[in-house]
Amino acid sequence: MSSEEFEKLHEIYKSLFEELKLLPEKALRIQGEERKRLVRTFDERKGEAEEVLQGMNEELRSAPSAFRNMMSTKLRMYNRDLGKLQRDMKTSDSGSSSQAGVGSHQGIFSSENQQSTQVQSQRALLLQGTDSLTNASQSIERTLRIAAETDQVGTDIIEELGGQREQLDRARNKLVDTGENLSKSRKILRALSRRLMTNKLLLGVIIIMELAILAAAVYLKFFR
Repeated sequence: MSSEEFEKLHEIYKSLFEELKLLPEKALRIQGEERKRLVRTFDERKGEAEEVLQGMNEELRSAPSAFRNMMSTKLRMYNRDLGKLQRDMKTSDSGSSSQAGVGSHQGIFSSENQQSTQVQSQRALLLQGTDSLTNASQSIERTLRIAAETDQVGTDIIEELGGQREQLDRARNKLVDTGENLSKSRKILRALSRRLMTNKLLLGVIIIMELAILAAAVYLKFFR
């Protein structure tokens, strides 16, 4: 959607509407050919305003949904305003008395006041809707930011757990190596222990043999 084209059409409509809303009041004060010319002018301007509203509606078809919903409500209000002006124009009577003219004049001002109140109400609703959209957008941004932070924290935790797993794997490998070394050490100690016992037995046998030889030598020398 071309926002520039939409705004241009909007300004054209506002200008046409400002001109149109003065014509029913003028029609109450004139009659004859002058009034007929005024009615023709009203019909022409009303047709132009309807064409402008149609163009604005076509421009809104490609607009974002939030903007399209707000402006569609405003376009419906513009169409109602044009319909009301047409009804006011049809009900104006050139043969009415001056008192009736004054009464109609007051009725027009009353309807304009009512219309102004409706416009203010619609504007307040639009502002409220805009605030709600802004708050929703901010809430979504906060949620996305928290989600991104949570994702980063999760990634950091996963990386830290991966590092700890590697450390545990290395520690387990060291324990396995240490267990294997201890097993080898126990085997070596058992072998040394067996050798030590064997050496002690051999030493004992040698001592006994030496004592026997010594005893035999003493016996032969002193008792034979």
